[in-house]
Amino acid sequence: MKIRIMLADDHRMFREALRIPLAAEPDMEVVAEAATGAEALARVDSANPDLLVLDIAMPGVNGIEVTRRALAQHPALRIVALSGYTDRIFIDEILNAGARGYVVKSAGADELIRAIRAVFAGQVFLSPEITGEVIRKGSSDRAKLTLLGQREQQVLSLLARGMRSTQIATELGISPATVKAHRRNIKQKLGINSTAELTCYAIREGLQSI
Repeated sequence: MKIRIMLADDHRMFREALRIPLAAEPDMEVVAEAATGAEALARVDSANPDLLVLDIAMPGVNGIEVTRRALAQHPALRIVALSGYTDRIFIDEILNAGARGYVVKSAGADELIRAIRAVFAGQVFLSPEITGEVIRKGSSDRAKLTLLGQREQQVLSLLARGMRSTQIATELGISPATVKAHRRNIKQKLGINSTAELTCYAIREGLQSI
């Protein structure tokens, strides 16, 4: 089964440059394109892609708002942000909106391809250039994990794999409300404010496999 991909960027030449390496991958196909935020939302409805590669700086409706609206209508859609921005505020905003990947435009096509496969598989992918920007809170201190109970570590591990609260609840046999309570406690114990930071902390510490 091929990953059905949609490209949303206001530069036609950039979309055309992306389409070539993606089309060369045997498990991928580009099924739609868009040049504006409004067009992106309309094409998501009509083309029903599996994954949207989305620029943040879209004309009209920006990429962050496109992410919110698209996921509200199509919860199964996976979104990889592709942007020239490395500012933490943009990264946090689009990850909190529901994007599961963030690739900088200075990266190569191979990195975007890895991001697409990872996000399609339910994982979170961040370009190495911006990972440190998102999670920078001083030096890494894995000892903080000792503050977490066993269930909290399980929740954090599943979060690092890209699962949402409802999926984590099903996996662990607990209620979504309990998962949300665990997430609040984890943030408090680790001194982390946002879900984006929490996810990146878990990825940095290699918690996908615990």
